[in-house]
This record gives sequence, C-alpha cells and structure tokens, in this order.
Amino acid sequence: MNYLRPAAILLLLLSLLTGVAYPALVTALAQWWFPQQANGSLITGKQGEVQGSALIGQTFTEPRYFWSRPSATGPYGYNAAASSGSNLGPTNPALIEAVAARVQALHDADPTNQAPVPVDLVTASGSGLDPHISLAAAEYQIKRVARLRHISESILRALVAANSEDRQWLVFGEPRVNVLQLNLALDALGN
Repeated sequence: MNYLRPAAILLLLLSLLTGVAYPALVTALAQWWFPQQANGSLITGKQGEVQGSALIGQTFTEPRYFWSRPSATGPYGYNAAASSGSNLGPTNPALIEAVAARVQALHDADPTNQAPVPVDLVTASGSGLDPHISLAAAEYQIKRVARLRHISESILRALVAANSEDRQWLVFGEPRVNVLQLNLALDALGN
C-alpha cells in the first residue's frame, strides 16, 4: 500500500507530461516554425478556397488536364485513409490487365501520340498517394493538353518547367512536377 500513492502520482504526472504538455509544445513549435507544413501543405485557389494538398495526389480524368499517377487506394483514388500499394507482383495478371487498361486509356485520349508511355502514368506508387509525375510523364501529355486547350506546346513546356521540382536535397529522387499545382497554373492561363 505504500507504493500505491506514489505510483498514482507518477502516473498522473507522466500522463500530463507526455499526453498534454509534450504534444502541445510540439504543436506550438510546428505552427511557429513550419505553419504551411503543419497545416497539411494546403494549396489555395484565387479566392482563397482550398484546392488540395501538395502532399496528396488528386484524380484528373479530363483530357484537357495533365493526368496524375494512378492510385491503388480504392475505387475513387487518393484515399489517404487507405494509403498502400497494390502489392501485386510484376507477373500478376491483375496488374498486367490494369496497366494495359491504363495504357489503352492514354492512347484513346491521344491516338496520335506514338511515344513510349512513361511507367509512372500506368503504375501506382507505394503509398498510392503520390502527387507528382516525372518530367517524362508531363512531356508525354503536352501534345494532348496543347491540342485540347489551343495552347502552343512551347508555352506548356515552359509551364511544366516553371512548376517542376528538382531532386530532394539535390540527391534523392528524380526531377518531378506536382500535378495539382501544374493544373492550377494551367487553369490560370485561361484556356
């Protein structure tokens, strides 16, 4: 019985320290030092309305937009609550069918494009939430978007270049472009 009171006091103190004080301190520091990231890296439109997050992809299906990388998170895509890859191996018939259907959809949207389809336009990322495509995937789509929006390809290439990101810390990953930011910049052109 001599240990019950100190144990209860220690439980209460540690609960307050680790369950209230520490999370409150980390939240306050994150809001102070990194407010954009702490609030979800939200992208806002012209009138200040939230368009999405720079960290989570969105589905674009209209041919006049740049298309995102496919998502394996469910039938509606980019469900952050179900973040995961498909776990299908490269010889799995379901993956082969899905990739073939995605390639066919790209060819149907732009029948004159005979260039090889970049792999990131037909396969999902490990998280299924990737908001970026490679520069090759953006280049593959430029002719279609230019034709449907009546914009010159050179303007679109400049738009892709202006919205591209370099390797992280100049070492990790590949140059890429955030599809939501690119499509918002495309809409800002007014075509």
